[in-house]
Order: sequence, then structure tokens, then C-alpha cells
Amino acid sequence: MLDAEQVASLGFPRAIAALRAALVAGLDPEAEPARVSFRLGGGEILVMPSGAGDLAGVKLVGVAPGNPARGLPRIHGMYVLFDAPSLAPRAILDGAALTALRTPAVSALGVDLVAPPGASRLVVFGTGPQALGHVRALCAVRPIETVRVVGRDPARTANFVDRLGRDGLRASPADAGAVAEADLVACCTTAREPLFPGHLLGPDAVVVAVGSHEPDAREVDAETVRRCGALVESRSAALREAGDIVQAIAADPAIAGHLTTFADLVRGDVPTRPRLIKTVGMGWEDLVVAAAVVESVA
Repeated sequence: MLDAEQVASLGFPRAIAALRAALVAGLDPEAEPARVSFRLGGGEILVMPSGAGDLAGVKLVGVAPGNPARGLPRIHGMYVLFDAPSLAPRAILDGAALTALRTPAVSALGVDLVAPPGASRLVVFGTGPQALGHVRALCAVRPIETVRVVGRDPARTANFVDRLGRDGLRASPADAGAVAEADLVACCTTAREPLFPGHLLGPDAVVVAVGSHEPDAREVDAETVRRCGALVESRSAALREAGDIVQAIAADPAIAGHLTTFADLVRGDVPTRPRLIKTVGMGWEDLVVAAAVVESVA
């Protein structure tokens, strides 16, 4: 059994490398089983299975929106890694820690694939664990010099800025208008409506949106999707779960034919470089990163 500290010890660079290597080796995200969600208790339980090669795994995650008011994390969970031929369990990992590692790692892989090499000005929406993880993961792939933080609660925003300062980053509070001068924008919130108008974005800005996996929730508007194009984990998952994409297609159906996947870019199958990275979280990502964690502590 691997606790949160052991999971986190893999670090973002190795998690990013593991994800890239899996796609290069031919892993097909389009073949993934769909996530299953159950409304239970104070929120929902998510079941995310995956299998590739000689490994299989499943993540069970409980998402309780009311937990922060109780002084508890919003997400709890566990991940079970199996030997695929025998289906004998190999390891149990802290599921929340795995999510906190793999989600920013996926985003950072996307940024590494599409963002200008000198991208240094980051705007982050949110002040929770995913926001912190994204700042740190993006620092692993781009020379981040400044971080502008957009948060709903002034006290939490100030604390978050202080924490980034202790990491050696030049951070400051901001409002949504800061995206106009950003090289990178990371949206790490539970917002259900767009956080900023897409017309504010600069011509080379890259946006990451990770906040939801529900078709009726989004962090970016249709203008952002139209202007930036979309990089997604899989077309089927994006059309099923990514509200940012689903709602943009409702406004402009032509967008549906212009989705690029991580696999497309990692394998060099297409020349396009979308500037919106929209992820919903998939089981193959948990499997790949969990396997890398287990190997690293063996």
C-alpha cells in the first residue's frame, strides 16, 4: 500500500515522461472504458477502469463538494493496480494523491507539446491542490517567471500567493483581465460558467482547462475554443464529458471536426498545434502514472 507521500515522490517530470512514453508506444485512449458515475451520499463516486499490456487498474474516487466546509478534502479515493493476466492485486495507492499528480502531469505534457518554448507568464484560476499542482508541473516544462492568481476568496488567494513565493516564484493576486498578458492560463476550478471572455487572449496564449468532466459545466467560452482549437485526451471522451467542448460545438458544430488528441501530437500524426488543452481525466492516465509510481518505489 502506497500512501500520498510515496505517490507524490514520483514527481512531475517522471510522470510526464511516463505519459508521453505510453502514447509513443501505442496506447490508444479511444479504446478506454467510459468513466462510471454514481450519485451517492454527499456527492458522487467515480469508477475509472483501464488496462494496457500486462497491467490493469481501477480508481474509485469520492467527490463531495461540501467537504471543504467540513474541513475535509473535496476528493478521497484509492487506486488498485492489478497484474492483468492473473488479475492479482499488485498495489493499492492513495487515489487523491494520484489524481493530484496525474492531472497536472497531463496538462504539462500538453503544454510541452503546443506552447512556445519561452512561455513564462502564467495566470492560474483557483487556489486549491490542482492549482498548486499545475503551477509546479508547468514550471517543469516551461521557464515560468511570474504567476498571477485569480481566486474567489481574498484570504485564500493571499495564502496561495505566499505559498508560491516560498517556492521561489514571483506571484501576485489578479483578476480575470490578467489573461490578456498571459502566455499560459491554467483553469483549475469548479466553475460551471466561463471564467473569462475568450477575446481577451493573446494570439499565442495557451489555455489549460481541467475543472470539470460534465457536459453542462465549463471554464472557457465558445470563443476560446473557436480561436484556440482544442487538444483533448480522446475525441470520444471530450464529446461525452467535456462541457467546454460540448457547449462550444452546440454554438458552432464545425468545431467537432477539429479536435486534436495528445496521441496525434506525440506520434507526429498531425501538424496542428491547438492552444486550448481540455482534459477530463481518463483511466489510462491513472494506470500509467500508478505503474510508474510502483516501479519507482520497488
